[in-house]
Amino acid sequence: MIRFLNIALTSLKMALQEFRSNKLRTFLSLLGITFGIFCIISVLATINSMKIAVKESLNSLGSKTVFVDKWEWRDDNNYPWWKYVKRPNPKYEDMVQLKERVSILANASYLMQDNSTVEVGSDILTGINYYGVTEDFGNIEHFDIAYGRYLLQSDFDHANNSLVLGYTVAEKMFTNPEKAVGQKVRLKNNKIAYVIGVIAHQGQSFMNMWDYDNSLIMASTFMKQVTKESQARPQIIIQGRPTVSIPALKEELTGAMRSIHKLSPTQEDDYALNDIETFSKFMDNIFANINIGGWAIAALSLIVGMFGVANIMFVTVRERTSQIGLKKAIGAKRGTILAEFLLESAFLCIIGGLIGMIAVFILTAIFNTFFSFKVFIPGDIIALAVGICLTVGILAGIIPAFIAARMDPVVAIRSN
Repeated sequence: MIRFLNIALTSLKMALQEFRSNKLRTFLSLLGITFGIFCIISVLATINSMKIAVKESLNSLGSKTVFVDKWEWRDDNNYPWWKYVKRPNPKYEDMVQLKERVSILANASYLMQDNSTVEVGSDILTGINYYGVTEDFGNIEHFDIAYGRYLLQSDFDHANNSLVLGYTVAEKMFTNPEKAVGQKVRLKNNKIAYVIGVIAHQGQSFMNMWDYDNSLIMASTFMKQVTKESQARPQIIIQGRPTVSIPALKEELTGAMRSIHKLSPTQEDDYALNDIETFSKFMDNIFANINIGGWAIAALSLIVGMFGVANIMFVTVRERTSQIGLKKAIGAKRGTILAEFLLESAFLCIIGGLIGMIAVFILTAIFNTFFSFKVFIPGDIIALAVGICLTVGILAGIIPAFIAARMDPVVAIRSN
């Protein structure tokens, strides 16, 4: 072990000496390694961070959740919109019957959506998400109320013009979000509503599925007075019991929906059952393709870098021919010479990889400063990068190292 450490230390010193004495040549030769490691770490770290962010965003849609809709979520270049557009919109009555027929159902909410304005006096905010919901929505979706209260049963039963305001909307309209509670606001079609609560600040997420900060929530019974139900992209959100799987829930919903819509066995479904797991798998396919592209670019760069390091090692062997002969003359074994050059080649690749890592960390720090989406670099990715550097270094130096190890000491000494 001590002998190996001495060889490694000697190889490291020689690699650093090579870098110091021929900075430009060594740097240019290592540029491929640097760029390859930069690509590997940046792509893997970004994809890993995106997966975490997507998972968090998808979790915001609710676990064990299925969306009953007329439109199907699918990855298809030939999306048959002309078939789906003819389908009927989900109705509130469908939700009521589903709650009665599907025993493994835990919560069900009818959902209407729109995007319009909010007015307070002469101040107008545009692009605000309207959500018209039923009683179970608060059980499926989990958010805190910072000020005031959430919708009560009486708000749903009597179509009260009450609403819960997103934090950012309340802040922009009233400066202090707490002051929004009890205030009167004007919605689409000049409908007046009263703020009964403010949702706690959510912050930016990767996909912003609901974007509660920039939204308002009201009873669907009241929202039907604000906008046309047929134009509000109605859906039914179904949440199964904790012990029920998504496939089992979808199977039950399929039977119930076909019965509710009175479809014969030969008729196609006139509805879609979309679930988060399917969408998550679709996103995984996208990430896998990005990953393949990143590895392809990195592999090309590493191959170029490997030839560059091999060139350095060939030049190094030629420059140190007399030294190699002298070492062998005083008893150095072939294995020792071989190990020295292989380790030196590996250390050169690690130096190139370190430059790439430093570049990634700098870029990540800049990115995280200016954007809400955060990129994290896990330790296993760094370990993988180091392993790749060692592998590439050994492959790049194996031929020059064999040439050095097989030299005849007498011929090598005379070559000077």
